[in-house]
Amino acid sequence: MRKILTLMLVSAFFMSTAFKTDPVKFNAADLHISWEVMDDNYQGKNEALTALVITNKGKETLPAAGWKFYFNSGRGFTENAVSGNAKINQVNGDLYSITPTAGFKDLKSGESIRIEYVNDDPAVNVTDAPEGIYLVWDANPEKGYSIGSFNITPYKPTYQGLITPEIVFDRNKVVTDIPADQLPKIFPTPVSYTENSGSFILSEKTLIAADGDFTKEATSLAESINSLTGKPAKIVTTASGANIYLKKVSGIAAEGYELNVTPQGITINASTPVGAFYGIQSLKSLVPFAAYSKKEKSIQLLCVAVKDEPRFPHRAVMLDVARNFQPKSQVLKLIEAMSLYKLNVLHLHLTDDEGWRIEIPSLPELTSVGSKRGHTLDSKHHLPASHGSGPDVNNATGTGFYTKAEYIEILRYATDRHIIVIPEIETPGHARASIKAMDARYDRLMAEGKKDEAVKYLLRDLDDKSEYRSVQYWNDNVINVSVPSTYTFVETVVDDLIGIYKEAGAPLPTIHFGGDEVPPHVWEKSPAYLALKATHPEIQGTGDLWYYFYGRVNQILKAKGIYLSGWEEMALRKTKLDGNDTYVPNPDLAGEHLHADVWNNVLGGGQEDLAYKLANGGYKVVLTCVTNLYFDMANYKSFDEPGYYWGAFLGIDKFYSFIPYDYFKNADVDRNGAPINQNIFLGKQRLTDYGKSNIIGLQGALWAETVKSTDRMDYMIFPRLLGLAERAWAQDPTWATEKDGIKAKQDYQQAWSTFLNVLGKRELPRLTYFNGGYNYRVPKPGINLQDGKYSSNVEFPGLTIRYTTNGNDPDAGSKMYTGPVDYKSGIIKFRAFDPKGRGGNVATGGEETQTGKKQGSTL
Repeated sequence: MRKILTLMLVSAFFMSTAFKTDPVKFNAADLHISWEVMDDNYQGKNEALTALVITNKGKETLPAAGWKFYFNSGRGFTENAVSGNAKINQVNGDLYSITPTAGFKDLKSGESIRIEYVNDDPAVNVTDAPEGIYLVWDANPEKGYSIGSFNITPYKPTYQGLITPEIVFDRNKVVTDIPADQLPKIFPTPVSYTENSGSFILSEKTLIAADGDFTKEATSLAESINSLTGKPAKIVTTASGANIYLKKVSGIAAEGYELNVTPQGITINASTPVGAFYGIQSLKSLVPFAAYSKKEKSIQLLCVAVKDEPRFPHRAVMLDVARNFQPKSQVLKLIEAMSLYKLNVLHLHLTDDEGWRIEIPSLPELTSVGSKRGHTLDSKHHLPASHGSGPDVNNATGTGFYTKAEYIEILRYATDRHIIVIPEIETPGHARASIKAMDARYDRLMAEGKKDEAVKYLLRDLDDKSEYRSVQYWNDNVINVSVPSTYTFVETVVDDLIGIYKEAGAPLPTIHFGGDEVPPHVWEKSPAYLALKATHPEIQGTGDLWYYFYGRVNQILKAKGIYLSGWEEMALRKTKLDGNDTYVPNPDLAGEHLHADVWNNVLGGGQEDLAYKLANGGYKVVLTCVTNLYFDMANYKSFDEPGYYWGAFLGIDKFYSFIPYDYFKNADVDRNGAPINQNIFLGKQRLTDYGKSNIIGLQGALWAETVKSTDRMDYMIFPRLLGLAERAWAQDPTWATEKDGIKAKQDYQQAWSTFLNVLGKRELPRLTYFNGGYNYRVPKPGINLQDGKYSSNVEFPGLTIRYTTNGNDPDAGSKMYTGPVDYKSGIIKFRAFDPKGRGGNVATGGEETQTGKKQGSTL
């Protein structure tokens, strides 16, 4: 009894000390936190010393204990803060907690305190900052409170591979400035293009005629003319007297077209509706961008003769809406841009560990639980905060899903534009959202005494004691493929998807079932696995469950007339080579018409030839190469340039210069920007002629961990999407096949200059106004100081550069740059702008900073 009494007294003393200020009275919104990089090579260990600077702007005191901060980060940390006042612990996935220790003191009104800690890796850009910080009181651990603000302190790094405005200037200066009237007027580059004299006048008096199969395309064209002139063009029943004629002509490739514009009229020949549609998109390309900024009664179109068809049948964009959600309107906006540039597949990554984004009527918990993120430590009612989504379940990006009606609208919108929407349902890894949703269903039905119904869709073995961590640090995100309920779940989801697509009148040729990044040690201690192994002699280890699972999923889909798609791991079989683990194409699925999206060709990672191995082995391959086609990678290595960089830094040049049939050839630098050692390609498989026939297309991928708004989505995708469109549609350029290295470089430089000029003087101005406008990335200008004058240039000739000499960031009213600017002293800043006056990142020159280093960039 005495011991118990003593403990009670100690506890009471602690509580009175810890909560000098009642937590209810302290408002977390009064806390303002900034993150700063202190040392990017801390103690010479290639680690970063960083700090959270916490300021109390309220009237009450934040107590020294009795609370935790939670935050998200894709990085690792040492547990004990260098400042001696906090500990950092991983909760699960990218969620961490910060607990104050004895070194943390009461934070009074107006005071600041620092928590300094070590990151496992150097800080490279703003994406390395922690995100979504919120506060939880120990006395009420189920409730999270948002802080007032979080800011990133600008940092001027000196790391290897840093791209400064001076380097940007040198890169830009080799681009030839080509007059706008000398640029090709249709993009992507057609097979055959000829400009002729004269012009055609497009107006409200324009009459459209179409052969019977092309009536929908004629209506679409009339609507486009209406959006430009303000009055609808008329559709007539006969070609006689029509100004525009959509004519069905046999012998033209399925997606091909012929476009002829003369002063007397326009003819689009095609054998299919999709070919006619692409002819219309090329006709839109002829419209001067100024016509999209305001309605014109008449529009002058250049006379051209075009014959065209795509290089690849599969021209795709993968949009991840699971990690961070995007509203329906933003998806429709992407589809519209894809159709303009003749991309024809939208791969929607609908589910992952952090969210389930499509309504499945048969399983409502998938969205009632799996589509919501907020503060939770048990995931029973919603998922935890991830990627900075914060404590509130009503946040805009962590929470959200498409209702059945909304998804049908997306499907119909895409189908009208000849775009196929492929749904991706991640299995068996990356599946925490579905697992926790089915756990919630199980708990609900068990409470109702309905055990048989409760276990019907359960996605895990309740007695499984296996321990693992995924690449993204989750310890409970893998579906157990040994339990029969997993296949009941798969079939139910498939059936509901089929019903949704049928109601929309949209094609569903395939469903993507993920298959990537299942960690070691899953299922090892699962009784369900051991029972299955005992009755299936072909299953010798957990690795064999892979083929068992995808064999069964494939049979489910085949029975419904759908083929299976997945990431590359789905098509691989693990084996040994000289005693080491290796992977080869899995012969069991090679003849099953399976499509594999191959992302892994990380230079120096050992799998540079994986896509070619699978194509040579008989798999249909979609090149989704991280080295050239990932929209979520940062454009280049600079602190103010957002995005991941684990695979590569990807400027638009990486998209444009991609050589699908020989991407070894154009590999010049590694992910840190250092020259690549060509020896990494020794012994790697080259693509055979048979393998070439299995490369069905290209796919640009936007993984959304860092994408928390519609503006950021536009920034990461555009204008790099135009580089993807050019490589997926246009025929193999001469610079890609030229064997003379010097001639290949000359051809490339000429083509590259043309491409950048087309973007800067035609396509980016068009995207500024088209479909309400796209917030594409406006690049930071290059700058150069020589002979007392600052010169500036920009990647896309045609964009406007403005500058200031008073230390303020340039805005749309700042002085326009027209030539070298005299410099005497002080700070000079340059910034590029789109036609609406929206600016990009700022390039700073002038006075030395306090560290004595020349300024290269600012946030």
